Amino acid sequence: MKDTVFIDTSGFYALLAKVDDKHQKAKEILYQAAQDKQRFVTTDYVLDETATLLRSRGMDHVTAPLFDIIFTSKACSVSWMDQERFLKAKTFFLRTSDHSWSFTDCASFIVMKEMKLSLSLTTDHHFKEAGFTPIL
Repeated sequence: MKDTVFIDTSGFYALLAKVDDKHQKAKEILYQAAQDKQRFVTTDYVLDETATLLRSRGMDHVTAPLFDIIFTSKACSVSWMDQERFLKAKTFFLRTSDHSWSFTDCASFIVMKEMKLSLSLTTDHHFKEAGFTPIL
């Protein structure tokens, strides 16, 4: 899956919020990815976090369209958390208490490792700390 990029909450926000300082770069990355037929993946946890962030920043009106796009897209898929992944994320989260990583970050890292992904559309420096390559 080397042509697949993980999308984190800050990546979605950068794409959706024109006020975000990474908005233009995120749009350019998305455009280039479409040209290169690159694929994207995210998790239900990231979508949860994104919907909550959008609501808290007064952008609730873009949440339904975001869900519609994600769930009908051929280029972006959702990797769902199940009990096994949750337990892996919990173990990783508890084992890495020396970091300020959120539980959602840890779940994302587990999915990225399982899928052998290295690139993430994110501004979150935690991804770099965990050994991944943020592209925003």
